[in-house]
Amino acid sequence: MLLFSVAGISIALDQWSKWWVRENIEFGGQWLPESLAWLSPYARLVYWHNSGAAFGIFQNGNLIFTALAFVVVGAILFYFPRVEDNDWTLKLAMGLQLGGAVGNLIDRLLMQRVTDFISIGVFPVFNLADASISVGVAVLLLGVWLKEREEKMKAAQVESSETAPEGMKEG
Repeated sequence: MLLFSVAGISIALDQWSKWWVRENIEFGGQWLPESLAWLSPYARLVYWHNSGAAFGIFQNGNLIFTALAFVVVGAILFYFPRVEDNDWTLKLAMGLQLGGAVGNLIDRLLMQRVTDFISIGVFPVFNLADASISVGVAVLLLGVWLKEREEKMKAAQVESSETAPEGMKEG
């Protein structure tokens, strides 16, 4: 249930935000509320298309990235049931990555390109699906780090109990 909840929220927000941009900003144009005009050099909404990968890399690779998205979706759906119940970081990461992959896949299938609109500084323009994938990767890395940290702490506890004097050993 977590997989489809996280992915569903991600897809819904991504598709709604792209729809809003397409309806309210002309292609190549930009928008920022007047009250936030001071952010304009650093952040704004723009309407742009992308036929490549996240953040505008590998342009004109729509067919390749469409096929890759299907592979990613299939891999996540196959692997998710095999994830340990208590591995919430991996489950959350997979939900975010599934949502991002499907969000951009919808654009690729319906329009043969992805709508991008978030512009921050000199960073390439991106969308919520790209952000979902990136946050999913960050959560995955955090989960791996937490798991390694936990295993190191357990190993240290075992080692310290094995090297303790005979009278001080547990159990």
